[in-house]
Amino acid sequence: MKHLLQYGLIKLLSIVRAFPTGMSNPAELRTLLESLHPRTPDQKLIRLGPTGDGGYLVPDDLAGIQACFSPGVSFVSGFEKDCAELGMQVFLADKSVDQPADRHERFHFTKKYLGVTTDDSFMTLEHWVNSSLPGSDADLMLQTDIEGYEYEIFLSASDTLMKRFRIIVAEFHLLDQLYSAPFFNVARRAFEKILQTHVSVHIHPNNYRPPIQLHGISIPKVMEFTFVRKDRLHGQSYQTQFPHALDCDNSPNPSVLLPKCWFRQSA
Repeated sequence: MKHLLQYGLIKLLSIVRAFPTGMSNPAELRTLLESLHPRTPDQKLIRLGPTGDGGYLVPDDLAGIQACFSPGVSFVSGFEKDCAELGMQVFLADKSVDQPADRHERFHFTKKYLGVTTDDSFMTLEHWVNSSLPGSDADLMLQTDIEGYEYEIFLSASDTLMKRFRIIVAEFHLLDQLYSAPFFNVARRAFEKILQTHVSVHIHPNNYRPPIQLHGISIPKVMEFTFVRKDRLHGQSYQTQFPHALDCDNSPNPSVLLPKCWFRQSA
């Protein structure tokens, strides 16, 4: 019993150190997770990009998308290259690199970060899209992996711009901080902003870190979400089988399954 009490105290102290602010309400956290439960898309999911890190699942509903905007340039550009081969113009941005990993005639690179201001180092998503495609109102796709800045770019995007993205693929970071009330309040608003116009159709946990479990809720630190605009989805059923056959681990670490609290157990 003494050892159990010591273990419990150590675990409590580790949680307090990790979340020195107030903890988020477990019921509100569960409600957020339920709002993100993936629905079944009208078209099957396909994989764009490589097997492993840098590849993502999207609905096979790409015809007519004029361009893909992809902030966050890593060591691979396979997803963007597949988009270009499908006829999309591909706009990439990242101040930390000088050029994308691959080259393509449809690639357009800007050496800036995305954020809530436009200056020498940053630009807003709105500014980037409007300056890249002036006068256009065609459908777009957004794929973002920007190490935590995703929350602010979604919160600062206009409703008009959000509606232009037929498909959004976003890697969300710091998700373990959803247990912290201040972060939860910001992240919840970012997800609610997306869910005004879009519906989740796929979630894939990045396996470079194991999930954190608290209050019966399991949260991976980083996960990839695929959203589709509401007008492109007509069914009401939910996806119940994870992982998808096309999902791949991001790293050589042990696989991380999507925790059951993130998807429906029946359609």
